[in-house]
Amino acid sequence: MYLITKWFGTFLCDEKGVKKEILFPQDEQEIEQRLQAIQDQKILSEEKKISKNHKVIVSEKRLEPIGTYDPSDPFFQTIVITPQTYGFTQQLFQRVTRKASQKKVEEQLQSEDLQIIQMVNALDDLIQTANLLSERISAWSLIPTPEEKIRPFKETLHAVQKEMKRLEQQIEKDMTTIAPNTTKIIGPLIGARLIALSGGMHRMALLPTSTIQILGAEKALFRFKKEGGKPPKHGVIFQHPLINKAGKTERGRLARMLAIKTSMAIKADVFTKRDITEYLEKTMDERIQEIRKT
Repeated sequence: MYLITKWFGTFLCDEKGVKKEILFPQDEQEIEQRLQAIQDQKILSEEKKISKNHKVIVSEKRLEPIGTYDPSDPFFQTIVITPQTYGFTQQLFQRVTRKASQKKVEEQLQSEDLQIIQMVNALDDLIQTANLLSERISAWSLIPTPEEKIRPFKETLHAVQKEMKRLEQQIEKDMTTIAPNTTKIIGPLIGARLIALSGGMHRMALLPTSTIQILGAEKALFRFKKEGGKPPKHGVIFQHPLINKAGKTERGRLARMLAIKTSMAIKADVFTKRDITEYLEKTMDERIQEIRKT
């Protein structure tokens, strides 16, 4: 027997065709819930019920716990089960998939690491604005000027600096929640910048260690590839006190070590959700001592 699930129901078949079926309710929300469960690699209650007391062959990996997984079986290529046969319309399917797509987009837009990226970008904008205002006020102050003419710019600068502080605190708070390992190892602000440069936590978790090490040094890397010379040894992780306070001969090895530990930390934050900071900090201390001895 073969077990096949479509968007409108699940079917028990043999070589001659469908022998038994359990149809889903013709309700958009009910169908959407089942499609989401399938996407999450879950086995539906209808699938468990219809396959009970049967030895079935399945073409989906998620159904392997209740059947023999054999997607290459020719039967799956020849069997035709149409929704119209069971009273389901293509319009219903289109409405369900459209809603599911919209929901997925909304979830992605609300993703916490995407919020981190927006906050980092906003912080950079505020830093640039603060620098421009500070330069203008300094230049203006060199000439005799009534205080009331400069005061509005000083007040604006103060407001920008206040918002910068608030945004930094929010980034630190959010990073502690969504990326605790990364925050502990590299710091909340540097970790947030790495996530922003990577395009998200999941993308960062898939990056090679060597790429994490030089994130933020893209201009220097491009110049090296174009003109030669020495390649960059570090990007934004240079902001970490461990590196920027170290001697020049140690910085490259410390940057490499810190990138390795950061890579392990972000992988734990994304995939396993385990707290590995104690292990990372211990091995970091041991490696730092080795580097400084040599």
